[in-house]
Amino acid sequence: MNNDVKNLSRDIEQYILDQFDDRQSQLPDGDDNNSISLRRKELAEMFGCVPSQINYVLRSRFGPERGYLIESRRGEYGYIKILRITYDDPQEKSNHLSDLIGDAISVADACRLLEALRYRDLITDRERLLIEIAIKHDSSPRSGRSRSSTARLLKKMLSSLVHLEIEE
Repeated sequence: MNNDVKNLSRDIEQYILDQFDDRQSQLPDGDDNNSISLRRKELAEMFGCVPSQINYVLRSRFGPERGYLIESRRGEYGYIKILRITYDDPQEKSNHLSDLIGDAISVADACRLLEALRYRDLITDRERLLIEIAIKHDSSPRSGRSRSSTARLLKKMLSSLVHLEIEE
């Protein structure tokens, strides 16, 4: 991917993030409506790109692993609704993390997920590094561990972090 496309993707991402900030600043204190609605066609026209570029940015930078859910309706009057995931209850956070991991996960995907969780400030750099080391060690070729055991280990470690938050 060339730099122009990377910069365009970054610009589109930043525009969407700015929309969240603008929306939040317009709401009364205490109101935390964490969603925005946009029109794919208008975004594409604004940035001088094809709608598929908007789709790419949404898939790569606004997925569940990054803390967002996307609702989309296509067509002339279609829209994109982006919901920022928040947690009112630590158990919701734990369930979300478990759903992201699934029943099996590769070490590479686990590391990408940990980086996304760090990006969202759900874990610290230190926690990310410690979990990564444990997963890589547990999944070394000599250990013979499977993707399902990697998923179980990752779930246990992240669940422990959530429970530590509850106790604090």
